[in-house]
Amino acid sequence: MGESDKRYYSTGKRKTAVARVYMKPGSGVITVNKRSFDDYFTRDSLKMMIQQPLELVGKKDQFDFYINVRGGGISGQAGAIKHGIAKALVDYNEELRPILKKAGFLTRDSRVKERKKYGQPGARKRFQYSKR
Repeated sequence: MGESDKRYYSTGKRKTAVARVYMKPGSGVITVNKRSFDDYFTRDSLKMMIQQPLELVGKKDQFDFYINVRGGGISGQAGAIKHGIAKALVDYNEELRPILKKAGFLTRDSRVKERKKYGQPGARKRFQYSKR
């Protein structure tokens, strides 16, 4: 096992979704939860979003990805995978960091659903106020 067979691992997160991304040099095969990438993500916009970090650094068909993703919905999972791929690329080559950082791919999108407060009908909604 030489330098070319080295595997890279990173964790990407978005909302409540967590993606474990394993990256190794290959031909561009992406496997998500033991299913093919195209089979798992049906929306073209999500497929494009996931491949953005690879296209940005020009490494589109140079790596194989094995990804486990849990939690959240389809959109949150796609965001988590994008985050994970960007982090794995930095792990592979530290020189790619400024490019990915400038595009905002290394920042974990911390927007999550706000919790409902007790004594209120929703997170922000208040019961109607009436003086009498």
